[in-house]
Amino acid sequence: MSVSTIVLALALGLAAGVLAGMFGVGGGILFVPTLVALGLGQLDAQGTSLLAILPTVLVGAWNQRRYGNLRMRTAVVVGLSSVVGVEIGARLVTALPETSLRRLFGVLLFAVAAQLAWRTHRREARYPDSP
Repeated sequence: MSVSTIVLALALGLAAGVLAGMFGVGGGILFVPTLVALGLGQLDAQGTSLLAILPTVLVGAWNQRRYGNLRMRTAVVVGLSSVVGVEIGARLVTALPETSLRRLFGVLLFAVAAQLAWRTHRREARYPDSP
């Protein structure tokens, strides 16, 4: 790996981390395309992203806990169920061709973008009691 690739990876990782922290989007939405752009295959990028987001998750959760925004019970339920989901998902994606996996990831990105666009046009708050 060349020095310029490492510098690019650091810059993209920093930018993705800042955006994930600011907007609360899943790290994989930002990290996977970044890793593919750096030359990893889709499956390798997704697997690497799962490990790379752990520090981001820990720091983000720590900070949000300090601000009083962390619901521990919900976090534990989501975290434990996601472990099961990751195992099932890993078994599924290893059976798919790389092209299909990239297309499915593209569909996911489109769905996330559509959901974000829809939320910006919603008139009433979804959780009115939330600060």
